[in-house]
Amino acid sequence: MTGPRPGSRVVVVGGGVIGLSIAYHLAEAGVDTTLLERGTLGSGASRATADVVRSYFAGNPVSSALAVRSLDAYHAFPSRPGTELPLRQVGYLVLFTEQEQVEAFEADLPAQRAAGVDVALISAEEAREHNPLIGDAPLRGAAYSPQAYISDTTAIVTAYARAAEKAGAFLRTGCPVTAIDTRAGRVLTDDGDIGADAIICAAGAWSSSLVRSAGVDLPLTEPIEQELLTTDPLPPGTPDVPVTLHAASGLLIRLRGDRLLIGMGYPGPDREAWRRQVAERLAATYPSLAGLALHTAVTGLRDASPDKTAFIGHQPGPPAFLYATGFSGHGLCNAPAAGELVRDLYLDRDPGFDVTALAMSPRRAG
Repeated sequence: MTGPRPGSRVVVVGGGVIGLSIAYHLAEAGVDTTLLERGTLGSGASRATADVVRSYFAGNPVSSALAVRSLDAYHAFPSRPGTELPLRQVGYLVLFTEQEQVEAFEADLPAQRAAGVDVALISAEEAREHNPLIGDAPLRGAAYSPQAYISDTTAIVTAYARAAEKAGAFLRTGCPVTAIDTRAGRVLTDDGDIGADAIICAAGAWSSSLVRSAGVDLPLTEPIEQELLTTDPLPPGTPDVPVTLHAASGLLIRLRGDRLLIGMGYPGPDREAWRRQVAERLAATYPSLAGLALHTAVTGLRDASPDKTAFIGHQPGPPAFLYATGFSGHGLCNAPAAGELVRDLYLDRDPGFDVTALAMSPRRAG
């Protein structure tokens, strides 16, 4: 691609699924938009997902509300932006091994229902009907939501990128942004400065230093490396199962072809010890799978906020500065709604959502 157009009205920093959703929604609304991505499109957190889109985020009804809105948008993808997406409904199952987890679910349920989430408490027996791989370890019950689908993150990234370009957005890859100067309305890159009437930071794991350079203090963590594992081929006859989370350990599994895709927190400095912990938890929860070898499926850097809810906000200008970051692994599930909200904040339109819940506040400072 050629260099960026000077003086673009809006510059979006970050070419993952969040930044591309923002660029698409702005360009669709007629806004002159340039997007800058340090690597290739979708090369950060967007490449280290389990390809799951769901609506239920336990204890986090704000993220759930964003996900419900986003799930509606994913279902509408064939008409807008105009791409067929794979969406295979599998459901989402959360296993509770402690009574406190059940009580927390029940306390959270009214807010989840108000957010539009279809989720219910089911018995241990019903949980095993949904996922026959679960062993005999005692369960106190489970949460089950049918609103969970296997999709394709690469297809979503590609669809947003093509639709954004078709709507007039300019996408530039291989262009790391080093700082944001909101006083001058400039985005600083290794290839020179770019002027803008508004700058939007959606840089994922690289957002922390960029928002600070823009004069905004968000309590983002340093970049965290996410790793997903995959198993050897599963035994013949292994049943199809929902995306399943073991609440106490964070072990998350889903079927991918004839293997399992597995996540469990973050590896930390001792990766081998973490993999042993994953193998032990997998064997304890799903005894028939004990002994299956685990291999790295994908890795990627991820951003995070203290309460695992995205920061989406607007600092009026000129030049205006907006941010959408800290998605804490929820980015794929929140991306369509995030793009709509940032567009509406920029255009000073009613977003149909309480964006104050996403803004920085003392409560969210960690």
